[in-house]
Amino acid sequence: MSQFEEEQVGPTPGQRFWKFVKRSDVRETLLWAVFYIAVFVILALFFYTKWMPERLSTNMESIERLMVIFTIISTPVFGLVLSMATYELRHAKRGDTPPPDGWPFRTNRLGIFLFSTMAGVLTLVAVVYGITSMNSDAIAAEKNAEDAMVVEVIGNQWVWNFKYPDLNVESNELALPIGKPVKFLVHSVDVNHSFWPVQLGVKADANPVSVVQINTTPNKIGKIDVKCAELCGLYHAYMETNGYVMSEGDFNNWVLEHGGKTA
Repeated sequence: MSQFEEEQVGPTPGQRFWKFVKRSDVRETLLWAVFYIAVFVILALFFYTKWMPERLSTNMESIERLMVIFTIISTPVFGLVLSMATYELRHAKRGDTPPPDGWPFRTNRLGIFLFSTMAGVLTLVAVVYGITSMNSDAIAAEKNAEDAMVVEVIGNQWVWNFKYPDLNVESNELALPIGKPVKFLVHSVDVNHSFWPVQLGVKADANPVSVVQINTTPNKIGKIDVKCAELCGLYHAYMETNGYVMSEGDFNNWVLEHGGKTA
């Protein structure tokens, strides 16, 4: 018998893969993974947006879309992790006999490749989507800069104040007209705060040494919950106030009631 006839050829990568997939534990884990992925995709498409705050601006619409997209693209990893946990819970060993050791993940090339690839793809999608969204918001803000209404947001322990320099109005409640671009100039007079008008989908730090600008366009009439999102002292949790997106007529009346002037 020749030297070549004595050598035995090992299984190909494809053969090893299908042998792995045909294992009963792997098949059950994959079935659970498909189930979890389907559940969270359905939740993202039909339920998540119903549980989020009301959309009162174009930015909040972007936030909802971001949540849906990121939930969907992360479901393969989340579903696989949950499926493995489910399998282990269903087949947990009971008694004093310890279970046999599983295959070592740190030295398994297929496992390392799959998890590294999935994590890399998710990171790349997040970076590309984030940069695209930031550029889109910046272009919209620049386009609306000349027509934007300026609102100075001042944080201090533990209340919010809003100044409308073009309208000669100052208030501790936020009022905005629907369809009018807004430029918030945010700062603080004492410690660090964070301006968060929840339903508008924007947030900005309020610092005592700098002014932070954020832009949005309200597109629906409704109530805004204005909160502080930075731990700022003893009564941080009570640093809240109301805000409203109004019709143009109601906003003009609000300005006059507060001693201001309309355009």
